Amino acid sequence: MNNIDRIIAKDLLSIKAVFFRPDEPFTWASGIKSPVYCDNRLTLTAPAVRNDVENALAETIKREYPEAEVLMGTSTAGIAHAAITAHILDMPMGYVRSGAKDHGRGNQIEGKLEPGSKVVVVEDLISTGGSVIEVVEVLREAGAEVLGIVSIFTYGMKKGLERLAAANVKNVSLTNFDVIAEVAAEEKYIAQEDIARLIAFRNNPSDESWIKG
Repeated sequence: MNNIDRIIAKDLLSIKAVFFRPDEPFTWASGIKSPVYCDNRLTLTAPAVRNDVENALAETIKREYPEAEVLMGTSTAGIAHAAITAHILDMPMGYVRSGAKDHGRGNQIEGKLEPGSKVVVVEDLISTGGSVIEVVEVLREAGAEVLGIVSIFTYGMKKGLERLAAANVKNVSLTNFDVIAEVAAEEKYIAQEDIARLIAFRNNPSDESWIKG
């Protein structure tokens, strides 16, 4: 697991799962201007990167959550990662829908989950933390003991960190915004002077002064 954060950062940048564009920012649904685009679903179509990611998730779970009994993916991005990682670890898995089905048995949790089961949530990306905390709450209400979250990438935004702390839930990410920004500069995806702009965005996404450089 030596330097796994840098290895995963290089992987994500190489397939443009994380793509920086500080001079032509993307616009989020919320209207916030962002210098970064992240789509970790692209890891699924890049076998070498996928192998690095899933093995790193498996090793992280073994190291950080040795008592884990079940993996639960977030819908929809975490499902495939939870399934592949569970296969590597020979563990059961399931996933949590964003809402209960309006047909059949009306399940929100898919897969067998016994009350008291020790669960790790598998997520692809954490920004403000809202959606993954909802998953944790659904699992807790079902009687699961949620040991924590494992995710591929986190922005490390203040709002997300505060929400996770308030919900009393641990998250361990394979890599993070600061590492990816540093590696991106080293690999010439961005200029060295862009790092400060990216960190300014991360620290306060609603303040657009970083755009001017």
